[in-house]
Amino acid sequence: MIATDITGQLARYMVEARNRSLPPEVLQAGKHRILDSLGAIVSGSRLTAGALAIRYVRLQGGTPEATVLATDVKTSAVNAALANGMFGHADETDDFEPATKAHPGCSVVPAALAMAEREGSSGEEFLRAVVLGYDLCCRFLMALGPELVRGGHRSAEGTSSTMGCVAAAASLAKLDETGMRYALSYAAQQVSGIWSWVRDSEHVEKAFDFAGMGARNGVTAAIMVQTGFTGVRDVLEGEHNVLEALSPSPQPGEMVADLGRRFFVTETAIKPYPVGYPIQSALDAFFTLHRQHGLTVENVERITVRLPEDGARVVNNRSMPDVNCQHMIAMALVDGNVTFASTRSYQRMSDPAVLAVKERVNLVADPALMDPKAPRSAKVEVALKDGRTLNHFTPHAYGTKQNPMDTKRVNAKALDLLEPVLGPPRTEAVIQRVNALEGMANVRELLPFLTLEPGEMAAVSAAR
Repeated sequence: MIATDITGQLARYMVEARNRSLPPEVLQAGKHRILDSLGAIVSGSRLTAGALAIRYVRLQGGTPEATVLATDVKTSAVNAALANGMFGHADETDDFEPATKAHPGCSVVPAALAMAEREGSSGEEFLRAVVLGYDLCCRFLMALGPELVRGGHRSAEGTSSTMGCVAAAASLAKLDETGMRYALSYAAQQVSGIWSWVRDSEHVEKAFDFAGMGARNGVTAAIMVQTGFTGVRDVLEGEHNVLEALSPSPQPGEMVADLGRRFFVTETAIKPYPVGYPIQSALDAFFTLHRQHGLTVENVERITVRLPEDGARVVNNRSMPDVNCQHMIAMALVDGNVTFASTRSYQRMSDPAVLAVKERVNLVADPALMDPKAPRSAKVEVALKDGRTLNHFTPHAYGTKQNPMDTKRVNAKALDLLEPVLGPPRTEAVIQRVNALEGMANVRELLPFLTLEPGEMAAVSAAR
């Protein structure tokens, strides 16, 4: 049966979703992704993309509606969403969805947080909006076909983020069905992003494309409609609709398939390592062998990393350290671990010890690993100097839905990212409050723990 009136079905669900109770496992997954995203945002605020975003929004001024996290800046919801979005993907610590390759958290959470602060929304409303945003972010790519999007030189991440963010923002704006239809249309007009981000060597345009742009677009669309803008009621079907505009073979029914039963927030992967997503399984496999066999620079002759072809293309000898597979594996062998600091160090890319080991690392784009059931797998083979060969296959890295992190581990990751910027008391307060988010009367209660005074900002920047 061909699905009809997709826009209407979706708009009605978006209205219902803000009052619909969610299953306990979905609520927990939502809180995990919000906390994980806040960690990415706060830590990213002190990286290059974050510093530039702060500089930009300070110059813009704006009605003080929403907070730019880890700063003393309060600006319009649109500007705050843009800045916090860029923070969220200033590094490679944010979550991703393996099937679509979308990165929902780094855009949806900033958009939802800006609107929730603007509207004085409750923690439960914020949480439901984020869950809805994850759904539309991923469903839009499912309807377009992720590989078809990339086949048209478009960025799947940029293309999906605007739809996810408008869903979250429109939910918190409390739009009715007609308003939801219009908001979807204004979001569709802003959908953008091309795959040229792979040539960004400083993770600045990439941060905009993956997150800042979509967060800005989604909040803009929701506020425009909230203000009274009218538009097209059926942008997902009919003549010149957005799905046909962006895909040569769209599947419109994917926008509403199992809506209210399948929640993509439970399907995204939380990264245990602050590196690009194709490298997660590679490091997982490498460290398994490292633990089991005591690998060292002295006893390893050669390392071969096999990745699915599409992932290998993304991380093959890239100029950014945290998306360069050969560099990450070499550094993991030299250091015995990878950290937030080491993975973003350009200096380590010219470290003679790392470069010498990198010569022994070979990356293979393996067509045999192109498995839709394990789209981000990795096989690592290690040849030892004593003649032995070791290998380990990781179909699903730690943090994926098949191998998920528990609350304790999510909290620990967030602490590592938040504490260097916010300090221990604020960090503990954020973790506690996000884990009890559904009981928070107003999201504004969370913001004092996510902001800094001017003097504190200078001290943190100097320390980092």
